[in-house]
Amino acid sequence: MNIEIPGYKTLYLVHLVLDYNGTIACDGKLIEGVKERLLSLARNFHIHVLTADSFGTAGQELRSVPCTVSIISGGNEELGKHEYVIQLGSEHVVCIGSGRNDRLMLEKAALGIAVIQAEGAATEAVRTADVVMTNILDALDLLIMPLRLIATLRS
Repeated sequence: MNIEIPGYKTLYLVHLVLDYNGTIACDGKLIEGVKERLLSLARNFHIHVLTADSFGTAGQELRSVPCTVSIISGGNEELGKHEYVIQLGSEHVVCIGSGRNDRLMLEKAALGIAVIQAEGAATEAVRTADVVMTNILDALDLLIMPLRLIATLRS
């Protein structure tokens, strides 16, 4: 997906990288409406979900969504997520997250979107993001309806 944002930059996005809990899920369950949006976005993006999978539900919850689920564990999820984005080619990645362990991937991505939902959002994630949204559905809609994103980021 190519998005030209006047006075900002042109985005050439291939990958959508999502945090799981706190971003597309709450208490281990997908937030209502997320699955449908991900199915729509899968036409234009390779979707990746990065998670420590604290509840052990990510694989089951995402079973019918065309995406790669990667368990990032070992106590340093922040660096694991950051390295994952770099390996994809960060200049072609949009990331969405809310936690402190998402801040490096949000900063490194061509487009970083922080969401503030039921679990809140870490101030570091909000500070490093290009855009801040109050829920995941609106954040995903920025990619489905990119004129909204252009209106937010243009000069």
